[in-house]
Amino acid sequence: MSQSTTTDPLASFMEARPRVFAVAYRMLGSASDADDIVQEAYLRWQQSSTGRVVNSAAFLQKTAVRLCLDHLKSARHRREVYPGEWLPEPIILEDPIAPQDVSYAVLCTLERLSPLERAAYLLHDIFDLDYNDLSHTLDRPTATCRQLVTRARRHIGTDASRNKVNAEKGETLMQAFFVAAKTGDTQALTQLLTEDAVLVSDGGGKASAALNPIIGREKVRRLCLGLAAKTGHQVPKLWKFCTLNRCPAVLSYEADGILQATLVELDGDQIRKIYVLRNPEKTAHLKGLM
Repeated sequence: MSQSTTTDPLASFMEARPRVFAVAYRMLGSASDADDIVQEAYLRWQQSSTGRVVNSAAFLQKTAVRLCLDHLKSARHRREVYPGEWLPEPIILEDPIAPQDVSYAVLCTLERLSPLERAAYLLHDIFDLDYNDLSHTLDRPTATCRQLVTRARRHIGTDASRNKVNAEKGETLMQAFFVAAKTGDTQALTQLLTEDAVLVSDGGGKASAALNPIIGREKVRRLCLGLAAKTGHQVPKLWKFCTLNRCPAVLSYEADGILQATLVELDGDQIRKIYVLRNPEKTAHLKGLM
């Protein structure tokens, strides 16, 4: 990470904040938790006597990463007992802070990694930290850091695709799927979904959702048809297309009053993965978009 030349402490923090938040969010999968981490890193930076910190940005990032590692240790148990599937909190991403960005699929896959593997992969492969700086940040030998990154890449595998979606195509397919799913249009669903399509939903025990992933076009189609029948094959009155985590998405107020976020990942001209977030704690921050 380049050395900050700003002498004003507040200006130094504001300059570093977007990157520090970006790292924390991708490590934790929660914007609210990432905000807390950034604030705590700022307080520790102030307490360290900022005048003696040579590289404020590096200090803030290292502090945030260590705070994230501590947070993930306690979060692991909570996620093990989480009702059903746990999905990251979707957000609107501004201009990319990292030279490369991760798709929503990779954000989900990071859950399979140990906290150290997650940190090593993100900092090295996504935020372009070299192994010497990575070693300093994680307080691990360079050889260990290389092993962590290698293991992380092996776990992530083909899910490491970047989210490069034609915006117009993404909007067209997302809206077509949303309407087809809500109205129970069997033919449209069959055409829109890949044969190996997967639907994952997250209700967090606070809203109805499938407890396990729905795998395969036919099973996803049957689920959509069943849900459409329960709501009278009607499209919600309030819904809106948007882009979340650079995925085509729809926000909708469902019949049960829940603000739902539906994101899709594409495979050519079809949809191969659908993420449905119904946990109110993970969509509350999106109400301003409606």
